[in-house]
Amino acid sequence: MTFGQQMLFFFSAVGAFNGLLLGIYLLFIKKLKNIPDFFLGILLLMLSLRVGISVCIYFYPDVPRIIPHLGLSALFFTGPALYYYVKTSFQNNHFDFKNCRRVFGILTLILGAVGLLYLFFPLTWDQYFGTFIYTVWSIFIFLAVYQYYILLKQGQKSFNKFLLPVLVSNVIIFLTYQLISTGWVQIYCAGGSLVFSFVLYANFLTLFNKKYQTESVKEAHKYSNKKISGEQANSFVTKLEKLMDSEELYKNPNLKLSDLAFKMNMSAHQLSQLLNDNLGKSFSTYINEYRIHEACEKIDRGSYLKIEEIGYEVGFNSKSTFFSTFKKIKNTTPLLYRQSQALSDTSFQSSNL
Repeated sequence: MTFGQQMLFFFSAVGAFNGLLLGIYLLFIKKLKNIPDFFLGILLLMLSLRVGISVCIYFYPDVPRIIPHLGLSALFFTGPALYYYVKTSFQNNHFDFKNCRRVFGILTLILGAVGLLYLFFPLTWDQYFGTFIYTVWSIFIFLAVYQYYILLKQGQKSFNKFLLPVLVSNVIIFLTYQLISTGWVQIYCAGGSLVFSFVLYANFLTLFNKKYQTESVKEAHKYSNKKISGEQANSFVTKLEKLMDSEELYKNPNLKLSDLAFKMNMSAHQLSQLLNDNLGKSFSTYINEYRIHEACEKIDRGSYLKIEEIGYEVGFNSKSTFFSTFKKIKNTTPLLYRQSQALSDTSFQSSNL
Protein backbone atom coordinates (compact mmCIF):
# COMPACT_ATOMS: atom_id res chain seq x y z
CA MET A 1 0.00 0.00 0.00
CA THR A 2 1.08 3.58 -0.66
CA PHE A 3 1.47 6.05 2.19
CA GLY A 4 -1.90 7.65 1.30
CA GLN A 5 -3.61 4.27 1.38
CA GLN A 6 -1.99 3.46 4.71
CA MET A 7 -3.31 6.71 6.22
CA LEU A 8 -6.76 6.03 4.76
CA PHE A 9 -6.72 2.54 6.23
CA PHE A 10 -5.56 3.84 9.62
CA PHE A 11 -8.21 6.57 10.01
CA SER A 12 -10.99 4.33 8.72
CA ALA A 13 -10.04 1.36 10.87
CA VAL A 14 -9.41 3.33 14.08
CA GLY A 15 -12.91 4.83 13.94
CA ALA A 16 -14.45 1.38 13.51
CA PHE A 17 -12.31 -0.04 16.34
CA ASN A 18 -13.17 2.73 18.80
CA GLY A 19 -16.85 2.55 17.85
CA LEU A 20 -16.71 -1.19 18.49
CA LEU A 21 -15.15 -0.70 21.93
CA LEU A 22 -17.69 1.97 22.89
CA GLY A 23 -20.55 -0.23 21.69
CA ILE A 24 -19.29 -3.19 23.73
CA TYR A 25 -18.92 -0.96 26.80
CA LEU A 26 -22.49 0.34 26.53
CA LEU A 27 -23.93 -3.14 25.90
CA PHE A 28 -21.99 -5.45 28.19
CA ILE A 29 -20.39 -3.28 30.89
CA LYS A 30 -22.81 -0.43 31.47
CA LYS A 31 -25.71 -2.78 30.63
CA LEU A 32 -29.19 -1.39 31.42
CA LYS A 33 -28.24 1.39 33.81
CA ASN A 34 -29.58 3.75 31.15
CA ILE A 35 -31.88 2.25 28.51
CA PRO A 36 -31.02 4.69 25.66
CA ASP A 37 -27.35 3.81 26.11
CA PHE A 38 -28.25 0.16 25.48
CA PHE A 39 -29.68 0.99 22.05
CA LEU A 40 -26.79 3.37 21.37
CA GLY A 41 -24.50 0.41 22.08
CA ILE A 42 -26.34 -1.73 19.50
CA LEU A 43 -26.20 1.14 17.02
CA LEU A 44 -22.45 1.68 17.45
CA LEU A 45 -21.71 -2.05 17.36
CA MET A 46 -23.63 -2.60 14.12
CA LEU A 47 -22.20 0.49 12.40
CA SER A 48 -18.67 -0.40 13.50
CA LEU A 49 -19.02 -3.91 12.09
CA ARG A 50 -20.28 -2.51 8.79
CA VAL A 51 -17.50 0.09 8.65
CA GLY A 52 -14.80 -2.41 9.58
CA ILE A 53 -15.96 -4.83 6.89
CA SER A 54 -16.11 -2.00 4.31
CA VAL A 55 -12.48 -1.15 5.06
CA CYS A 56 -11.43 -4.80 4.69
CA ILE A 57 -13.26 -5.11 1.35
CA TYR A 58 -11.66 -1.94 -0.01
CA PHE A 59 -8.10 -2.96 0.85
CA TYR A 60 -8.54 -6.73 0.52
CA PRO A 61 -11.10 -7.28 -2.29
CA ASP A 62 -10.51 -11.06 -2.41
CA VAL A 63 -12.27 -11.75 0.91
CA PRO A 64 -14.96 -14.49 0.84
CA ARG A 65 -18.31 -13.35 -0.57
CA ILE A 66 -20.08 -13.97 2.73
CA ILE A 67 -18.12 -11.16 4.44
CA PRO A 68 -19.77 -8.24 2.58
CA HIS A 69 -23.17 -9.81 3.21
CA LEU A 70 -22.43 -9.95 6.94
CA GLY A 71 -21.63 -6.23 6.83
CA LEU A 72 -24.96 -5.49 5.19
CA SER A 73 -26.73 -7.72 7.73
CA ALA A 74 -25.21 -5.66 10.55
CA LEU A 75 -26.42 -2.50 8.84
CA PHE A 76 -29.95 -3.97 8.86
CA PHE A 77 -30.26 -3.36 12.63
CA THR A 78 -28.86 0.18 12.78
CA GLY A 79 -32.19 1.75 11.79
CA PRO A 80 -34.27 -0.04 14.47
CA ALA A 81 -31.58 0.69 17.07
CA LEU A 82 -31.68 4.41 16.24
CA TYR A 83 -35.49 4.45 16.32
CA TYR A 84 -35.59 2.90 19.80
CA TYR A 85 -32.74 5.14 20.96
CA VAL A 86 -34.93 8.14 20.12
CA LYS A 87 -38.02 6.59 21.70
CA THR A 88 -36.36 5.59 24.97
CA SER A 89 -34.70 8.99 25.28
CA PHE A 90 -38.20 10.37 25.84
CA GLN A 91 -39.68 7.33 27.63
CA ASN A 92 -36.76 6.01 29.66
CA ASN A 93 -38.86 4.91 32.65
CA HIS A 94 -41.99 3.82 30.80
CA PHE A 95 -40.51 1.82 27.96
CA ASP A 96 -42.12 -1.46 26.89
CA PHE A 97 -39.19 -3.87 26.52
CA LYS A 98 -41.49 -6.81 25.75
CA ASN A 99 -42.79 -5.12 22.60
CA CYS A 100 -39.25 -4.09 21.63
CA ARG A 101 -38.01 -7.69 21.90
CA ARG A 102 -40.93 -8.77 19.74
CA VAL A 103 -40.02 -6.24 17.04
CA PHE A 104 -36.34 -7.22 17.03
CA GLY A 105 -37.35 -10.90 16.95
CA ILE A 106 -39.56 -10.32 13.89
CA LEU A 107 -36.81 -8.34 12.16
CA THR A 108 -34.31 -11.14 12.84
CA LEU A 109 -36.72 -13.71 11.36
CA ILE A 110 -37.21 -11.51 8.29
CA LEU A 111 -33.45 -11.17 7.82
CA GLY A 112 -33.04 -14.93 8.25
CA ALA A 113 -35.78 -15.68 5.71
CA VAL A 114 -34.24 -13.26 3.19
CA GLY A 115 -30.84 -14.85 3.81
CA LEU A 116 -32.21 -18.34 3.05
CA LEU A 117 -33.40 -17.14 -0.37
CA TYR A 118 -29.73 -17.07 -1.37
CA LEU A 119 -29.80 -20.88 -1.56
CA PHE A 120 -32.49 -20.80 -4.27
CA PHE A 121 -31.91 -17.53 -6.13
CA PRO A 122 -28.23 -16.60 -5.64
CA LEU A 123 -27.93 -14.22 -8.61
CA THR A 124 -31.17 -12.37 -7.90
CA TRP A 125 -30.30 -12.31 -4.19
CA ASP A 126 -26.91 -10.69 -4.89
CA GLN A 127 -28.62 -8.04 -6.98
CA TYR A 128 -31.37 -7.07 -4.55
CA PHE A 129 -30.08 -7.89 -1.05
CA GLY A 130 -28.32 -4.53 -0.66
CA THR A 131 -31.44 -2.71 -1.87
CA PHE A 132 -33.52 -4.56 0.72
CA ILE A 133 -31.12 -3.61 3.54
CA TYR A 134 -30.97 0.06 2.55
CA THR A 135 -34.76 0.21 2.18
CA VAL A 136 -35.28 -1.06 5.74
CA TRP A 137 -32.61 1.35 6.98
CA SER A 138 -34.34 4.23 5.15
CA ILE A 139 -37.72 3.39 6.70
CA PHE A 140 -36.36 3.36 10.26
CA ILE A 141 -34.31 6.54 9.74
CA PHE A 142 -37.53 8.26 8.66
CA LEU A 143 -39.43 6.78 11.64
CA ALA A 144 -36.70 7.94 14.05
CA VAL A 145 -36.74 11.51 12.74
CA TYR A 146 -40.55 11.55 12.66
CA GLN A 147 -40.74 10.17 16.21
CA TYR A 148 -38.37 12.90 17.41
CA TYR A 149 -40.48 15.57 15.67
CA ILE A 150 -43.80 14.26 17.03
CA LEU A 151 -42.59 13.96 20.62
CA LEU A 152 -41.13 17.48 20.56
CA LYS A 153 -44.35 18.80 19.05
CA GLN A 154 -46.31 17.18 21.89
CA GLY A 155 -44.21 19.18 24.34
CA GLN A 156 -42.33 16.17 25.72
CA LYS A 157 -38.80 16.71 26.91
CA SER A 158 -35.96 14.32 26.21
CA PHE A 159 -34.11 12.78 29.17
CA ASN A 160 -31.06 12.48 26.92
CA LYS A 161 -28.85 15.50 26.15
CA PHE A 162 -27.10 13.72 23.30
CA LEU A 163 -30.18 12.67 21.36
CA LEU A 164 -30.13 15.38 18.67
CA PRO A 165 -26.37 15.11 17.89
CA VAL A 166 -26.64 11.31 17.65
CA LEU A 167 -29.71 11.57 15.43
CA VAL A 168 -28.09 14.13 13.12
CA SER A 169 -24.88 12.09 12.98
CA ASN A 170 -26.77 8.97 11.92
CA VAL A 171 -28.64 10.88 9.22
CA ILE A 172 -25.28 12.09 7.87
CA ILE A 173 -23.86 8.55 7.86
CA PHE A 174 -27.05 7.23 6.27
CA LEU A 175 -27.01 9.83 3.48
CA THR A 176 -23.32 9.17 2.80
CA TYR A 177 -23.85 5.44 2.38
CA GLN A 178 -26.98 6.02 0.28
CA LEU A 179 -25.13 8.33 -2.10
CA ILE A 180 -22.29 5.81 -2.41
CA SER A 181 -24.62 2.82 -2.90
CA THR A 182 -26.67 4.56 -5.62
CA GLY A 183 -23.58 5.71 -7.48
CA TRP A 184 -24.61 9.37 -7.40
CA VAL A 185 -21.30 10.14 -5.72
CA GLN A 186 -18.32 8.40 -7.30
CA ILE A 187 -16.03 7.83 -4.31
CA TYR A 188 -14.50 4.71 -2.85
CA CYS A 189 -16.47 2.54 -0.43
CA ALA A 190 -14.12 3.48 2.40
CA GLY A 191 -15.48 7.04 2.13
CA GLY A 192 -18.40 5.98 4.31
CA SER A 193 -15.92 4.61 6.82
CA LEU A 194 -14.09 7.93 6.98
CA VAL A 195 -17.38 9.77 7.52
CA PHE A 196 -18.22 7.40 10.37
CA SER A 197 -14.80 7.96 11.97
CA PHE A 198 -15.16 11.72 11.67
CA VAL A 199 -18.68 11.71 13.12
CA LEU A 200 -17.63 9.45 15.99
CA TYR A 201 -14.79 11.70 17.09
CA ALA A 202 -16.50 15.02 16.32
CA ASN A 203 -19.74 14.15 18.09
CA PHE A 204 -19.76 11.15 20.41
CA LEU A 205 -16.39 11.55 22.12
CA THR A 206 -16.69 15.34 22.34
CA LEU A 207 -20.15 15.07 23.84
CA PHE A 208 -19.09 12.53 26.45
CA ASN A 209 -16.20 14.81 27.39
CA LYS A 210 -18.59 17.78 27.71
CA LYS A 211 -20.87 15.65 29.86
CA TYR A 212 -18.12 14.98 32.39
CA GLN A 213 -17.03 18.62 32.34
CA THR A 214 -20.62 19.76 32.98
CA GLU A 215 -21.04 17.27 35.82
CA SER A 216 -17.79 18.48 37.40
CA VAL A 217 -18.96 22.11 37.25
CA LYS A 218 -22.32 21.16 38.77
CA GLU A 219 -20.58 19.25 41.53
CA ALA A 220 -18.33 22.22 42.29
CA HIS A 221 -21.33 24.57 42.63
CA LYS A 222 -23.61 22.06 44.27
CA TYR A 223 -23.87 23.91 47.55
CA SER A 224 -23.54 27.46 46.28
CA ASN A 225 -27.20 28.37 46.95
CA LYS A 226 -28.68 29.03 50.35
CA LYS A 227 -30.23 26.19 52.29
CA ILE A 228 -33.94 25.53 52.01
CA SER A 229 -35.75 26.99 55.01
CA GLY A 230 -36.76 24.60 57.78
CA GLU A 231 -40.51 24.92 57.30
CA GLN A 232 -40.30 24.54 53.55
CA ALA A 233 -37.90 21.62 53.90
CA ASN A 234 -40.31 19.79 56.23
CA SER A 235 -43.09 20.26 53.68
CA PHE A 236 -40.90 18.93 50.89
CA VAL A 237 -39.75 15.93 52.96
CA THR A 238 -43.35 15.02 53.84
CA LYS A 239 -44.36 15.26 50.19
CA LEU A 240 -41.33 13.20 49.17
CA GLU A 241 -42.07 10.43 51.67
CA LYS A 242 -45.73 10.25 50.60
CA LEU A 243 -44.66 10.06 46.96
CA MET A 244 -42.14 7.28 47.62
CA ASP A 245 -44.63 5.26 49.69
CA SER A 246 -47.58 5.64 47.34
CA GLU A 247 -45.86 5.16 43.98
CA GLU A 248 -42.90 3.01 45.16
CA LEU A 249 -40.61 4.86 42.76
CA TYR A 250 -37.55 3.23 44.32
CA LYS A 251 -38.51 -0.05 42.60
CA ASN A 252 -37.52 1.47 39.27
CA PRO A 253 -33.86 0.41 38.74
CA ASN A 254 -33.35 3.30 36.28
CA LEU A 255 -34.69 6.02 38.59
CA LYS A 256 -32.62 9.19 38.36
CA LEU A 257 -32.47 12.34 40.44
CA SER A 258 -34.05 14.33 37.58
CA ASP A 259 -36.97 11.86 37.37
CA LEU A 260 -37.77 12.17 41.06
CA ALA A 261 -37.37 15.97 40.92
CA PHE A 262 -39.89 16.08 38.07
CA LYS A 263 -42.37 14.14 40.20
CA MET A 264 -41.75 16.58 43.06
CA ASN A 265 -42.23 19.55 40.73
CA MET A 266 -38.84 20.99 41.67
CA SER A 267 -35.41 21.23 40.06
CA ALA A 268 -32.86 18.45 40.38
CA HIS A 269 -30.55 20.89 42.17
CA GLN A 270 -33.22 21.72 44.77
CA LEU A 271 -33.93 18.06 45.41
CA SER A 272 -30.24 17.26 45.75
CA GLN A 273 -29.87 20.17 48.18
CA LEU A 274 -32.91 18.98 50.17
CA LEU A 275 -31.49 15.48 50.51
CA ASN A 276 -27.95 16.57 51.36
CA ASP A 277 -28.62 19.58 53.59
CA ASN A 278 -31.84 18.53 55.32
CA LEU A 279 -31.64 14.74 55.39
CA GLY A 280 -27.88 14.35 55.29
CA LYS A 281 -28.07 11.76 52.50
CA SER A 282 -27.14 11.51 48.87
CA PHE A 283 -29.80 10.60 46.32
CA SER A 284 -28.50 7.04 45.92
CA THR A 285 -28.36 6.49 49.71
CA TYR A 286 -31.91 7.80 50.14
CA ILE A 287 -33.31 5.51 47.42
CA ASN A 288 -31.28 2.50 48.52
CA GLU A 289 -32.55 2.81 52.10
CA TYR A 290 -36.10 2.43 50.80
CA ARG A 291 -35.05 -0.58 48.75
CA ILE A 292 -33.28 -2.29 51.66
CA HIS A 293 -36.23 -1.56 53.97
CA GLU A 294 -38.57 -3.20 51.43
CA ALA A 295 -36.19 -6.17 51.08
CA CYS A 296 -36.11 -6.66 54.85
CA GLU A 297 -39.90 -6.58 54.99
CA LYS A 298 -40.09 -9.28 52.34
CA ILE A 299 -37.61 -11.43 54.26
CA ASP A 300 -39.48 -10.82 57.54
CA ARG A 301 -42.72 -11.95 55.91
CA GLY A 302 -41.06 -15.22 54.94
CA SER A 303 -40.82 -14.64 51.19
CA TYR A 304 -39.90 -17.79 49.30
CA LEU A 305 -38.07 -15.79 46.63
CA LYS A 306 -34.33 -16.26 46.26
CA ILE A 307 -32.22 -13.53 47.85
CA GLU A 308 -31.15 -12.10 44.48
CA GLU A 309 -34.77 -12.16 43.24
CA ILE A 310 -35.77 -10.03 46.23
CA GLY A 311 -33.03 -7.58 45.25
CA TYR A 312 -34.36 -7.27 41.71
CA GLU A 313 -37.93 -6.86 42.98
CA VAL A 314 -37.06 -3.90 45.21
CA GLY A 315 -35.19 -2.02 42.47
CA PHE A 316 -31.58 -3.20 42.28
CA ASN A 317 -30.28 -4.05 38.83
CA SER A 318 -27.56 -6.47 39.94
CA LYS A 319 -26.99 -9.04 42.65
CA SER A 320 -23.62 -7.59 43.67
CA THR A 321 -25.03 -4.08 44.14
CA PHE A 322 -27.86 -5.43 46.28
CA PHE A 323 -25.50 -7.43 48.51
CA SER A 324 -22.97 -4.61 48.96
CA THR A 325 -25.71 -2.03 49.69
CA PHE A 326 -27.46 -4.36 52.15
CA LYS A 327 -24.16 -4.95 53.95
CA LYS A 328 -23.47 -1.21 54.09
CA ILE A 329 -26.88 -0.29 55.51
CA LYS A 330 -27.65 -3.32 57.71
CA ASN A 331 -24.08 -4.31 58.58
CA THR A 332 -24.85 -7.90 57.59
CA THR A 333 -25.56 -9.85 54.43
CA PRO A 334 -29.08 -10.60 53.14
CA LEU A 335 -28.51 -14.33 53.67
CA LEU A 336 -27.39 -13.91 57.29
CA TYR A 337 -30.30 -11.56 57.89
CA ARG A 338 -32.73 -14.18 56.57
CA GLN A 339 -31.12 -16.87 58.75
CA SER A 340 -31.30 -14.68 61.86
CA GLN A 341 -34.97 -13.97 61.19
CA ALA A 342 -35.66 -17.68 60.76
CA LEU A 343 -33.95 -18.43 64.09
CA SER A 344 -35.93 -15.67 65.79
CA ASP A 345 -39.19 -17.09 64.47
CA THR A 346 -38.22 -20.59 65.62
CA SER A 347 -37.31 -19.35 69.09
CA PHE A 348 -40.58 -17.41 69.34
CA GLN A 349 -42.62 -20.47 68.38
CA SER A 350 -40.73 -22.66 70.87
CA SER A 351 -41.38 -20.22 73.72
CA ASN A 352 -45.11 -20.30 72.99
CA LEU A 353 -45.35 -24.12 73.18
